[in-house]
Amino acid sequence: MEEKKEKMKIGIGAWIALIFFIVILSGVFRTSDTPLQILDLTNLTGNFGLIGETESNFIGSGGSGAKDGFMAGLNLLPGIMLFCGLLGVFEQMKAFDASEIVFRPILKPLLGIPGRCGVAFVSSFNGSDVAAIMTRDLYEAGDITDDQRTIFVSYQYAASACITNTINCGAPILAFCPIALGVIIVIEFVCKLIGANLVRLILRLSNKKKGA
Repeated sequence: MEEKKEKMKIGIGAWIALIFFIVILSGVFRTSDTPLQILDLTNLTGNFGLIGETESNFIGSGGSGAKDGFMAGLNLLPGIMLFCGLLGVFEQMKAFDASEIVFRPILKPLLGIPGRCGVAFVSSFNGSDVAAIMTRDLYEAGDITDDQRTIFVSYQYAASACITNTINCGAPILAFCPIALGVIIVIEFVCKLIGANLVRLILRLSNKKKGA
Protein backbone atom coordinates (compact mmCIF):
# COMPACT_ATOMS: atom_id res chain seq x y z
CA MET A 1 0.00 0.00 0.00
CA GLU A 2 2.80 2.43 0.87
CA GLU A 3 4.44 1.73 -2.48
CA LYS A 4 1.19 2.50 -4.31
CA LYS A 5 0.80 5.77 -2.41
CA GLU A 6 4.36 6.72 -3.28
CA LYS A 7 3.66 6.05 -6.96
CA MET A 8 0.50 8.15 -6.86
CA LYS A 9 2.45 11.13 -5.54
CA ILE A 10 4.62 11.14 -8.66
CA GLY A 11 2.90 13.39 -11.16
CA ILE A 12 3.46 13.98 -14.86
CA GLY A 13 5.94 16.76 -14.03
CA ALA A 14 8.29 14.27 -12.35
CA TRP A 15 8.26 12.02 -15.41
CA ILE A 16 8.93 14.92 -17.77
CA ALA A 17 11.75 16.12 -15.49
CA LEU A 18 13.28 12.62 -15.47
CA ILE A 19 13.21 12.41 -19.28
CA PHE A 20 14.83 15.83 -19.65
CA PHE A 21 17.48 15.04 -17.01
CA ILE A 22 18.42 11.75 -18.66
CA VAL A 23 18.60 13.41 -22.10
CA ILE A 24 20.80 16.24 -20.78
CA LEU A 25 23.22 13.79 -19.15
CA SER A 26 23.18 11.15 -21.89
CA GLY A 27 24.97 13.18 -24.57
CA VAL A 28 22.35 12.32 -27.22
CA PHE A 29 22.31 15.85 -28.63
CA ARG A 30 25.97 16.72 -28.04
CA THR A 31 26.82 16.84 -31.77
CA SER A 32 23.40 17.97 -32.99
CA ASP A 33 23.27 20.91 -35.42
CA THR A 34 19.74 21.82 -34.31
CA PRO A 35 18.60 23.93 -31.34
CA LEU A 36 18.23 20.62 -29.47
CA GLN A 37 21.97 20.79 -28.79
CA ILE A 38 21.14 22.86 -25.69
CA LEU A 39 19.79 19.63 -24.16
CA ASP A 40 23.32 18.47 -23.40
CA LEU A 41 25.39 19.18 -20.30
CA THR A 42 28.64 19.65 -22.23
CA ASN A 43 27.05 22.16 -24.61
CA LEU A 44 25.39 23.99 -21.71
CA THR A 45 28.75 24.19 -19.94
CA GLY A 46 30.27 25.76 -23.07
CA ASN A 47 33.88 26.72 -23.70
CA PHE A 48 36.20 29.53 -22.62
CA GLY A 49 36.95 32.16 -25.23
CA LEU A 50 40.41 32.57 -26.72
CA ILE A 51 42.77 35.35 -25.61
CA GLY A 52 43.52 37.63 -28.54
CA GLU A 53 45.23 35.81 -31.39
CA THR A 54 47.03 33.34 -29.13
CA GLU A 55 44.53 30.53 -29.82
CA SER A 56 44.68 29.70 -26.11
CA ASN A 57 42.17 30.22 -23.32
CA PHE A 58 43.04 31.30 -19.77
CA ILE A 59 44.67 27.91 -19.08
CA GLY A 60 47.31 28.64 -21.72
CA SER A 61 49.54 25.98 -23.25
CA GLY A 62 52.85 24.30 -22.46
CA GLY A 63 52.30 24.28 -18.70
CA SER A 64 53.48 21.56 -16.35
CA GLY A 65 53.46 20.38 -12.76
CA ALA A 66 51.14 21.44 -9.96
CA LYS A 67 50.33 24.83 -11.50
CA ASP A 68 49.14 23.28 -14.74
CA GLY A 69 47.17 20.71 -12.75
CA PHE A 70 45.55 23.48 -10.72
CA MET A 71 44.42 25.28 -13.88
CA ALA A 72 43.06 22.05 -15.32
CA GLY A 73 41.09 21.50 -12.11
CA LEU A 74 39.83 25.09 -12.19
CA ASN A 75 38.60 24.40 -15.70
CA LEU A 76 36.20 21.76 -14.31
CA LEU A 77 34.52 24.09 -11.81
CA PRO A 78 31.95 25.78 -14.11
CA GLY A 79 30.63 22.43 -15.33
CA ILE A 80 30.40 21.00 -11.81
CA MET A 81 28.67 24.14 -10.51
CA LEU A 82 26.17 24.02 -13.38
CA PHE A 83 25.45 20.36 -12.74
CA CYS A 84 24.96 20.89 -8.99
CA GLY A 85 22.40 23.58 -9.83
CA LEU A 86 20.58 21.29 -12.27
CA LEU A 87 20.70 18.48 -9.73
CA GLY A 88 18.90 20.60 -7.14
CA VAL A 89 16.23 21.68 -9.64
CA PHE A 90 15.46 18.17 -10.90
CA GLU A 91 15.51 16.77 -7.37
CA GLN A 92 12.84 19.28 -6.36
CA MET A 93 10.81 18.19 -9.39
CA LYS A 94 10.91 14.59 -8.04
CA ALA A 95 12.87 13.22 -11.00
CA PHE A 96 14.65 10.78 -8.67
CA ASP A 97 11.36 9.44 -7.33
CA ALA A 98 10.34 8.67 -10.90
CA SER A 99 13.72 7.06 -11.63
CA GLU A 100 13.21 4.72 -8.67
CA ILE A 101 10.18 3.21 -10.42
CA VAL A 102 11.78 3.03 -13.88
CA PHE A 103 15.22 1.70 -12.97
CA ARG A 104 14.43 -0.54 -9.98
CA PRO A 105 13.63 -3.63 -12.13
CA ILE A 106 16.90 -3.08 -14.06
CA LEU A 107 19.44 -2.08 -11.42
CA LYS A 108 18.30 -4.34 -8.59
CA PRO A 109 19.06 -7.62 -10.43
CA LEU A 110 22.05 -6.23 -12.36
CA LEU A 111 23.95 -4.54 -9.53
CA GLY A 112 21.86 -4.88 -6.39
CA ILE A 113 21.37 -1.11 -6.11
CA PRO A 114 18.08 0.85 -5.90
CA GLY A 115 16.36 2.55 -8.83
CA ARG A 116 17.24 6.00 -7.47
CA CYS A 117 20.72 5.38 -8.88
CA GLY A 118 19.24 5.29 -12.39
CA VAL A 119 20.14 8.82 -13.45
CA ALA A 120 23.70 8.42 -12.14
CA PHE A 121 23.85 5.07 -13.96
CA VAL A 122 22.95 6.73 -17.27
CA SER A 123 25.28 9.71 -16.74
CA SER A 124 28.23 7.41 -15.95
CA PHE A 125 28.38 6.38 -19.61
CA ASN A 126 29.42 9.92 -20.59
CA GLY A 127 31.12 11.44 -17.56
CA SER A 128 32.66 10.18 -14.33
CA ASP A 129 32.54 13.54 -12.49
CA VAL A 130 28.76 13.91 -12.64
CA ALA A 131 28.14 10.28 -11.66
CA ALA A 132 30.57 10.60 -8.73
CA ILE A 133 28.75 13.67 -7.38
CA MET A 134 25.38 11.96 -7.67
CA THR A 135 26.65 8.80 -5.98
CA ARG A 136 28.00 10.84 -3.06
CA ASP A 137 24.68 12.67 -2.72
CA LEU A 138 22.71 9.40 -2.82
CA TYR A 139 24.85 7.99 -0.01
CA GLU A 140 24.69 11.14 2.12
CA ALA A 141 20.90 11.24 1.70
CA GLY A 142 20.67 7.64 2.93
CA ASP A 143 19.30 6.34 -0.38
CA ILE A 144 22.08 3.76 -0.72
CA THR A 145 24.11 1.82 1.84
CA ASP A 146 27.89 1.76 2.11
CA ASP A 147 28.01 -1.64 0.37
CA GLN A 148 25.77 -0.41 -2.46
CA ARG A 149 27.97 2.64 -2.88
CA THR A 150 31.04 0.41 -3.11
CA ILE A 151 29.39 -1.78 -5.76
CA PHE A 152 28.22 1.23 -7.77
CA VAL A 153 31.64 2.92 -7.60
CA SER A 154 33.34 -0.28 -8.77
CA TYR A 155 30.95 -0.33 -11.73
CA GLN A 156 31.71 3.30 -12.60
CA TYR A 157 35.48 3.00 -12.14
CA ALA A 158 36.01 0.22 -14.71
CA ALA A 159 36.02 1.69 -18.25
CA SER A 160 35.02 5.04 -16.75
CA ALA A 161 32.75 7.15 -18.99
CA CYS A 162 32.99 4.39 -21.58
CA ILE A 163 31.15 6.12 -24.44
CA THR A 164 32.97 9.46 -24.23
CA ASN A 165 36.42 8.01 -23.55
CA THR A 166 36.13 5.30 -26.21
CA ILE A 167 35.13 7.82 -28.88
CA ASN A 168 37.51 10.63 -27.87
CA CYS A 169 40.58 8.80 -26.56
CA GLY A 170 40.26 5.77 -28.79
CA ALA A 171 39.60 7.68 -32.02
CA PRO A 172 43.01 6.87 -33.61
CA ILE A 173 42.56 3.15 -32.91
CA LEU A 174 38.92 2.97 -34.06
CA ALA A 175 39.98 3.69 -37.65
CA PHE A 176 41.62 0.27 -38.05
CA CYS A 177 39.83 -1.67 -35.29
CA PRO A 178 38.31 -4.94 -36.67
CA ILE A 179 35.17 -4.58 -34.55
CA ALA A 180 32.48 -1.90 -34.61
CA LEU A 181 32.28 0.86 -32.00
CA GLY A 182 28.98 -0.49 -30.67
CA VAL A 183 30.49 -3.92 -30.01
CA ILE A 184 33.43 -2.33 -28.14
CA ILE A 185 31.09 -0.39 -25.86
CA VAL A 186 28.97 -3.50 -25.21
CA ILE A 187 32.13 -5.45 -24.24
CA GLU A 188 33.15 -2.62 -21.89
CA PHE A 189 29.67 -2.59 -20.36
CA VAL A 190 29.74 -6.35 -19.78
CA CYS A 191 33.19 -6.09 -18.15
CA LYS A 192 31.89 -3.28 -15.91
CA LEU A 193 29.00 -5.50 -14.80
CA ILE A 194 31.30 -8.47 -14.16
CA GLY A 195 33.67 -6.34 -12.06
CA ALA A 196 30.85 -4.79 -10.03
CA ASN A 197 29.26 -8.18 -9.35
CA LEU A 198 32.61 -9.62 -8.25
CA VAL A 199 32.78 -6.81 -5.69
CA ARG A 200 29.16 -7.54 -4.80
CA LEU A 201 30.02 -11.20 -4.20
CA ILE A 202 33.09 -10.33 -2.11
CA LEU A 203 31.02 -7.98 0.06
CA ARG A 204 28.32 -10.60 0.53
CA LEU A 205 30.84 -13.26 1.58
CA SER A 206 32.56 -10.76 3.87
CA ASN A 207 29.26 -9.83 5.53
CA LYS A 208 28.43 -13.52 6.02
CA LYS A 209 31.77 -14.08 7.75
CA LYS A 210 31.16 -11.11 10.03
CA GLY A 211 27.67 -12.41 10.80
CA ALA A 212 29.06 -15.84 11.60
